[in-house]
Amino acid sequence: MTKTHLFHAPHLHAIARTLFVAAGTSDHIADDVAEILVKAHLTGHDSHGVLRIPAYLRAIESGGIKPTAEPEVAAETDNTLKVNGNQCFGHYVSRWTMRKSIEKSKQSGMCCVSIFNTGHIGRLGEYAELAAAAGCIGLITVGTGGKGAGPMVPYGGSQGTFSTNPIAIGVPTGDAAPFIVDYATSVIAEGKIQVARSKNADLPEGCILDKNGVPSVKPADFYDGGTLLTFGRHKGYALAMFTCLLGGLAGTANLETGDMGGIYMQTIDINAFTPINEYQKSVRAFLDVIKSTPPAQGFNEVLSPGDFEARNRDERLKNGIEIPDTIYNQLLVCAEKLNVTIGDDIIKAKDKTRYETT
Repeated sequence: MTKTHLFHAPHLHAIARTLFVAAGTSDHIADDVAEILVKAHLTGHDSHGVLRIPAYLRAIESGGIKPTAEPEVAAETDNTLKVNGNQCFGHYVSRWTMRKSIEKSKQSGMCCVSIFNTGHIGRLGEYAELAAAAGCIGLITVGTGGKGAGPMVPYGGSQGTFSTNPIAIGVPTGDAAPFIVDYATSVIAEGKIQVARSKNADLPEGCILDKNGVPSVKPADFYDGGTLLTFGRHKGYALAMFTCLLGGLAGTANLETGDMGGIYMQTIDINAFTPINEYQKSVRAFLDVIKSTPPAQGFNEVLSPGDFEARNRDERLKNGIEIPDTIYNQLLVCAEKLNVTIGDDIIKAKDKTRYETT
């Protein structure tokens, strides 16, 4: 079994912030990105947590991420936004943009947003949860497509033309477990393959092909020129294309190469249609009815989207987050390179307050 290290949320947050600040990131941006990474762990999605830090630090070093840049509104109407990320951290840009979208929705009923010129934005469910907490329905998509644009193959194809092209949806329920849908249009997200590799574990069958087009369960085969399959065959493929078409609203498509993609967000203020309190009660009653369905053989219960995240959050806030030894060692290497420490002495009082711990 792979060795792991137990961290509580405040310490993991402090580690991420310390490394980002040491690499030249503005304090408030480092705090935002650190929190979003830690919240990914808390919800049970380790694929979008601190294992990403070494790649982000390399991007800062190479100029791919500008760690002090701020996003700006490039164009807007009463219910639309077009945001230039200015190559800042995608997490920070996306949270900043979602908050502006919510604000516009409260004024105009809904808001549609296109974001360009930014990188990886982390776990999309983070922004869906932010919308739901504000009494809005939230939709977020990230699409990248074109010849050689990513490792996911189109249905019937043999070469990668897409990234994982995820979709997230958030709906408020009035309690701590909002309805949250968040998944890649590939059978498995690339980050999940990173997690499996860090644990020396195999993948489920039917997720990847090796470089010769042969089905495999070995993470190493994916990173040696392998490809991802779309979920639901032609259905996932069509959704992957749709995320690119929504992303193309930014107007950044390349006519010569046929590449298209980008980040799209939409928020709908529920109060613009029906009173939020009554709607939330209806949503919870609906979800509870579905969940009361007798479970099939091999299942203990029927869950609704968002239950997994809410339960993990409660458990991991209390008991901590397990980080594989391989990832911990990578963080140590980063800390040594940046001449900082990542022991528990770096935890600040505000870190404990942020995660409601003592």
